[in-house]
Amino acid sequence: DVELVESGGGSVQAGGSLRLSCAASGYTYGSYAMAWFRQAPGKEREGVAAIGHDGSTTYVDSVKGRFTISPDNTKTTLNLRMNSLKPEDTAIYFCAADPRSFEKWQLLRPLAYVYWGQGTQVTVSS
Repeated sequence: DVELVESGGGSVQAGGSLRLSCAASGYTYGSYAMAWFRQAPGKEREGVAAIGHDGSTTYVDSVKGRFTISPDNTKTTLNLRMNSLKPEDTAIYFCAADPRSFEKWQLLRPLAYVYWGQGTQVTVSS
């Protein structure tokens, strides 16, 4: 089975940076779509950034230019570099993966993904 384990969350002041990592096992990189989602208290889970089977990336508008999704050199860890953090970025961040090939518009839809990590908390104070 695919296993996803997130790390790197924490507390930071507005304007700061964090890097989240998702250690993945049980799958072949490039054969899965992978994504980062977040969920704030009282809100629905939101797609933040994703990588498709072809390596193309997509971001929710609110993080474009601030967040970067990328695999590490070993292709076993998916990173999310978050710069210029804002209080509204506060949420639990989840890594997700799915073996199916999605259209780009599907990549940020939570219901499209079958494998999920346990989440890591990110708190941004003003």
